[in-house]
Amino acid sequence: MDDHVVLEHLLELEKQAAVMVNDAQAEAERKIAEREKQNRTRYDETYAREARTLETSYEQKIAAVKEDYQKQLEDYRKGLETQSVDTKAFSSLAEKFLLVKEA
Repeated sequence: MDDHVVLEHLLELEKQAAVMVNDAQAEAERKIAEREKQNRTRYDETYAREARTLETSYEQKIAAVKEDYQKQLEDYRKGLETQSVDTKAFSSLAEKFLLVKEA
């Protein structure tokens, strides 16, 4: 009878150990899921912040390039306006190249 009691006790201890292992595994899985959620949230926040920073930088650079383009275009236009057009010389040169003289 003593052997039977000992075996029952050992089986009861094994059941308790299995319950403890299952509880520990469930707790570990809960903690892992919680950490994954926290890490995902942190990642999303960091990604959004960096995306906003890059977008702002991009928009500023585009604005600077557009402004520079407009300035260069305006400078070119002013340069063209200040140049005089010698229509007599242009017409003479055009006649020389475009009109075929018959021999």
